[in-house]
Amino acid sequence: MKKLFAEFKAFISKGNVIDLAVGMIIGSAFTAIVTALVNGILKPLINWIPGADGTGALQVVLREAVTDADGKVVTEALVMDFGAVISAVITFLLTALILFIIIKAVSGAQKKQAAMREKLKKEHEDKLRAEGKLPPLEEKTEEAEEVPAEVMPTTEELLAQIRDLLAAQNKASVQNEANE
Repeated sequence: MKKLFAEFKAFISKGNVIDLAVGMIIGSAFTAIVTALVNGILKPLINWIPGADGTGALQVVLREAVTDADGKVVTEALVMDFGAVISAVITFLLTALILFIIIKAVSGAQKKQAAMREKLKKEHEDKLRAEGKLPPLEEKTEEAEEVPAEVMPTTEELLAQIRDLLAAQNKASVQNEANE
């Protein structure tokens, strides 16, 4: 049990788990905002589009509600609500768009930060080289850059080389046996 608890503690304390938890919380908050926007503003507009006297023309009633003599609902109405589906799709798309924009901004900031670190590192190394604390960089010559790439032998050439090596080994083996 202690080993299991120790493994769980190590898992929880990893940075990735904490980042995931923060991402989930932020995602939930954005989803709540977008859902409120869609349900409070866009869904009424979507249901109002066909205009059917405010009854939500994007709904299809498959079975009417059944009520008793007192007006109490005995069986709920069976309704297909296309407006709700459209609202859910809009909620998803808006949430995905907002998260995409946030991730794009964070990624851009990280790239700028990495470029700045690299620039500062290079400046620091140049300063240390000027002070003689680091060896100078080797300058690249044009000859070194123009070294031709090795040509890879074909399969037939490799097989011929293997055949020749095996034949030479076989011949040497036969000669060694004859000499003994």
